[in-house]
Amino acid sequence: MKLTWYGQSAFRIEVGGATILIDPFLENPLWDGGWEGPSEGVTHVLLTHGHNDHIGNSADILKRTGAQLVSNFEICMYLVGQGVSGDKINPGNTGGTVDCGSFTTTFVQSLHSSSFNVGDGSNVYLGNPNGLVLHFPDDKTLYHMGDTDIFSDMALINELHQPEVGLVPVGDRFTMGGAVAALACRRFFKFETVVPCHYKTFGLLDQTPDKFVEGMEGSGTTVLVPQVGEAVDI
Repeated sequence: MKLTWYGQSAFRIEVGGATILIDPFLENPLWDGGWEGPSEGVTHVLLTHGHNDHIGNSADILKRTGAQLVSNFEICMYLVGQGVSGDKINPGNTGGTVDCGSFTTTFVQSLHSSSFNVGDGSNVYLGNPNGLVLHFPDDKTLYHMGDTDIFSDMALINELHQPEVGLVPVGDRFTMGGAVAALACRRFFKFETVVPCHYKTFGLLDQTPDKFVEGMEGSGTTVLVPQVGEAVDI
């Protein structure tokens, strides 16, 4: 599994013949390389929820690449309205699992909100937010938590899915902060590897993942803090 972080919660995952973009906000203050490069060869775009900093460049990417969109029903229909092909959507909702060809995606709970600011001060409601659990037949199970606080049913997510790789929001204010995120990982999961995200992008967020890294010390879990745009093997 090869993973690249592009700032905020945007990741490119290359595994088992699939190339996946999750929450591709690729015009953000941490990444100045545009969306075209990261979207080369993309087969799937997965979206956790409808906020602008997660939907990001999805419409352009989907229309250019013909990739499959995996998200909740409301987000899928919203992007169809933005010109994305209705033949390329794979909608689901909390508790459901969808077949994505070479892997499956399960929609799990997150504690957050979900809407898209259309630019005139109004917001379009886009369903419930989700975390996404990706099961690959010949590689590690990955859990992108989306934007969330800690919640006790994370224990059920671990029981049901036993994810080995966690992509974890740590920036505080709009998600759990680093110390709480570390508590969530230590109390509810047995991750082999975790990658912090959703920090530094804006001034309102924590500017480092230091609290999370410190909270994970002695846990036995590998904490990867990649540079923006740096591909790492997991």
